Amino acid sequence: MSFTRESWPIAAALHQFSHPSVQDASVDVWLDTLRQVASVGFASIDLTDSWVRIGDLTPERFADFQQTLSSAGMDAPALSITRRSVIDPLTGDDNLAYTHRTVDAAAALGTGVLSLGLHRPLTVEQKKQLWFWNAKSDGDPIEDFDAWELAVTRFREIGNHAADYGMQVSLEMYEDTFLGSADSAVRLINDIDLPNVGLNPDIGNIVRMHREIEDWRDMLAKTLPYTNYWQVKNYYRDEDAATGSIFTAPAPLMLGFINYREAVRDALALGFQGVICCEHYGGDGLAVSGLNADYLRTLLPATSQETRA
Repeated sequence: MSFTRESWPIAAALHQFSHPSVQDASVDVWLDTLRQVASVGFASIDLTDSWVRIGDLTPERFADFQQTLSSAGMDAPALSITRRSVIDPLTGDDNLAYTHRTVDAAAALGTGVLSLGLHRPLTVEQKKQLWFWNAKSDGDPIEDFDAWELAVTRFREIGNHAADYGMQVSLEMYEDTFLGSADSAVRLINDIDLPNVGLNPDIGNIVRMHREIEDWRDMLAKTLPYTNYWQVKNYYRDEDAATGSIFTAPAPLMLGFINYREAVRDALALGFQGVICCEHYGGDGLAVSGLNADYLRTLLPATSQETRA
């Protein structure tokens, strides 16, 4: 089956609803959030675990969550585990166990894609920033062969578990990790070498950095052939060659530095048929995500015949 612009699964991220109290909140709180998401045109969510960790719900609460999702007329084709690196030197073992619990819960929910990354919890300095990415994050030991092999081994383990349910695993690009450049991300996928483990080329995470970056077209040219899920967001970016200063700020998808008309065209040409997730930081991020979804649908094929062409 080929998706069209009307049937293509485009999901909303839920970062803007994150709060520690949500995990133990009433069903009414969950339902209110999902109805807000539906009000801007979404029928699908990326079940971001900074909102609700379904892998940590009791069986009774999980049943409540399933019913709430259904009552809101929503589905969750994708689930993102955030800042739970399975190679974190302090919490990696616990994060691995949590990921396995989440795979089981996601399968019970009917979720088809699990998005994972190697980014770690925000540092104290990051929390002080208006935009957290403007302070240095805790990264991976890029030249450490043993750490690389641990990442390969653990992602392969998770991939095999997900495959038992017919689930895809998608690894999110993120700065200063083993997924922090296109070349490194592709190498990691090739080393894992499982058909259900691919890339989430969220190059917005790279474009927003106040540093020299690889051309976004080159990053996508390398990663799109391995893409099985795609979180999309955009940023304004300005570089002053005379002073070396760089400025970035969140932007609606159609207005930012990355040309998503070109990016989506190239993805479709390579046969991409995965879930797309809209993210946006700042302001009314949900409303901007809704606008971004409307824009994306204008770029997607109108008919299945057009998709195959």
